[in-house]
Amino acid sequence: MEFFNESLGFLFQYPLWAVIVSMVLVAGLLAFWGSPLWIWGVAGFVALWGFSAPTWLFAVFAVLVVVFNIKPIRRTLLTSPLMKLLDAMNFLPQISETERTAIEAGNVWVDAELFSGKPNLKRLANESYPELSDEEQAFLNGPVEELCSMVNDWDVFVRKGFTDEVWDYMREHKFFGLIIPEKYGGLEFSASAHSAIVTKLASRCGPLATTVMVPNSLGPAELLMHYGTNEQKDQYLPKLATGEEMPCFALTEPTAGSDAGSMTAEGEVFKGDDGKLYIRLNFTKRYITLAAISTLIGLAFKLRDPENHLGKGEYPGITCALIPSDTEGIILGRRHDPLGVPFYNCPIDGEDAVVSVDQIIGGREQAGNGWRMLMESLGVGRGISLPAQSMGGAKVATRALGAYTAVRKQFGINIGKFEGIEEPMARVGGFTYLMDAARRYTCAGLDIGEKPSVVTAIAKYNFTELGRQIINDAMDIQGGAGISRGPRNIFAHGYTSLPIAITVEGANILTRSLMVFGQGAIRCHPYAYDEIDALTKGDAKAFDNAFWKHIGHVIRNMSRSMLMSLTRGKIASSPVGGPAAKYYKKLSWTSASFAFLADIALGSYGGGLKVKEKISGRFADILSWMYLATATLRRYDAEGQREEDRVFFEWSMDYAFAQIQEAFDAIYREIKVPGLSWLFRGPIALWSRMNRISSMPSDKLGHKVAQAMQQRSELRDRITDGIYIPEDKEEALGRYEHAFRLSEEAAPVYKKIYKATKKKELPKTQARFVIDQALEKGIITDEEADLLRKAEDARIDMVQVDEFTLEEYENLTPSTPKLKDSAEAENIAG
Repeated sequence: MEFFNESLGFLFQYPLWAVIVSMVLVAGLLAFWGSPLWIWGVAGFVALWGFSAPTWLFAVFAVLVVVFNIKPIRRTLLTSPLMKLLDAMNFLPQISETERTAIEAGNVWVDAELFSGKPNLKRLANESYPELSDEEQAFLNGPVEELCSMVNDWDVFVRKGFTDEVWDYMREHKFFGLIIPEKYGGLEFSASAHSAIVTKLASRCGPLATTVMVPNSLGPAELLMHYGTNEQKDQYLPKLATGEEMPCFALTEPTAGSDAGSMTAEGEVFKGDDGKLYIRLNFTKRYITLAAISTLIGLAFKLRDPENHLGKGEYPGITCALIPSDTEGIILGRRHDPLGVPFYNCPIDGEDAVVSVDQIIGGREQAGNGWRMLMESLGVGRGISLPAQSMGGAKVATRALGAYTAVRKQFGINIGKFEGIEEPMARVGGFTYLMDAARRYTCAGLDIGEKPSVVTAIAKYNFTELGRQIINDAMDIQGGAGISRGPRNIFAHGYTSLPIAITVEGANILTRSLMVFGQGAIRCHPYAYDEIDALTKGDAKAFDNAFWKHIGHVIRNMSRSMLMSLTRGKIASSPVGGPAAKYYKKLSWTSASFAFLADIALGSYGGGLKVKEKISGRFADILSWMYLATATLRRYDAEGQREEDRVFFEWSMDYAFAQIQEAFDAIYREIKVPGLSWLFRGPIALWSRMNRISSMPSDKLGHKVAQAMQQRSELRDRITDGIYIPEDKEEALGRYEHAFRLSEEAAPVYKKIYKATKKKELPKTQARFVIDQALEKGIITDEEADLLRKAEDARIDMVQVDEFTLEEYENLTPSTPKLKDSAEAENIAG
């Protein structure tokens, strides 16, 4: 006891609270700044000296400093035993070769910043935000606009396809060669232009957008450009650019959907009688877009080489090859019916189809490299096609609903003034602003050469999910007008087809619960992948380097999370001023809390986190909304922080952070931490709910968004820029625009009628029934009466729905013959 008193007596020379506060403050600041170990050592010696600690304590601390700072000693005493323990426990996740390929595909981008816990906000705020080139804008204003005018969505659904004129126009203007380099006859447009084109086409007709986007996404052209031999590029790319060759890509099978790696399609290498090498293919594929009219099939299959002709063993692996569709043994000529949406989606079978090994994309050297090809190509395509298609629908909804709710009247007033209508309208307008920000931000990254597979998975999942919410809101607002199909209906076909977007290119359940955080936790984390790789290889030096940095990373983010939470992010800096500044600070707070909690989950569940898909999905939600918030911040600043945009910006940001808060709450409620679950589920969860990052957008803010949508203005035009708006008032959206314009022009006249009604000078009824009386009593002029009649006629016309005679209804079938066999399909394919 005497030794104890003498050894620790130095502490009692000072008030205990002072000692504790000093230690916590110094440790907290060192952790917050992410100070290296040697600085911690120096700080420790200074503290011991300042508190007059005994010599033996200096000695113990010196030993610890040496052990932790001198790497060879640390590896021997700490790291090597730790590696053996982790290996014995199977603590880290086992990664299969296909998983490793998927994880390594592409690269990390701003997602790594968000995952770091200490994002470089200046970098996030200054990422590229390019405009389209003059050539790209001219194409959008010219051929794309013209193609939209040639297609009527209702006619496409009735015909179950396009006219020969439309097919010829798409070929002539190289709509199938948007991404193909100019030297091969393509247009070589940027990802931003590709996205803008699909967005505009989708605003006119979903099947049209799908038909154009598929050849420019994952398929023969994309794979040839990156992996093809020079001979293959010269042979196929010029024909693909002009549509002379119509491509498709066959990946999905009846038993290999989300788990594409379990495909059973097989190709066997053999030597022919002529001494050349061939591949005999047997496969059953389904859900293959454009297959029935394809002339060139990109095929993914497992290659087998029993006699090792290629020198890569008996099972080289998944391989991609180009198969002419007229190859003997290839069976086409059938179609699926995806919810009645008339784009070509078809099965393909191959029965002992034989092709040369030279048809392998990239030649014989690329045999077995197909999985990497697919993962890298999908990683890019997910960020363009489906997000753009969702964007087209969102902008149409924003524009159409703004007009509809401003003109449609119930109970004597415009329905857009009802709070029950304002609530879903605010979602539509706010999501549209946020989505367009993320579309441009993502495409800008792709344009500078980034291939961020986690970011593009975030884009695909969230755009299609937000698109689903938008179309549901649109249908709710329109009511009977939304469910009555016909040429006047704007939303029914989008509502019908939305589940297709949810399902393809990685079903959304899979994307959220496995890909975004499951892949991000390993790839975007600064140390996790290096640790797993080092442990797998038994590399103590590499593991030591990663693991102890990881420990410092956890301590830093714990400190940052605590201090950010206590100050509600106010101690964070912002790279910009104005209304955006507070949201950048919230982003720092969110990133720190997310990174710390992600490490807690990794440490608690270890390799078992792979199957904890509910927890993983909630982490995915936080990462997703951090990314969407980042893109929205970049848009608002890049566009000059316009005051008129502020309501859309703030609604989007408040909503994003509210979703993040909801995900945090769910994680705290369910997370299991050995020995500490009570802490996270109890006090920490309570603190998080009390000290929220954000709440949902206020009713006042939602009101402003909804009202802005109902005003013809430069703001409304910008929010919905890039869609096809027909000038013909007999077209569905053109009819809305016409009625909206007349209604706004006649607003002063409506006001006169309303005032006269209040004074009982006119009977209380619809304005159209008292025009003559108002004119007779001198309440309005002849010109005003004429304008009011036009406005009322347009209003009544706008709210009408389509109707058919019984005979017409029974004959709502294609006006051109259905394809009966592959020969007819080949004729359409040209």
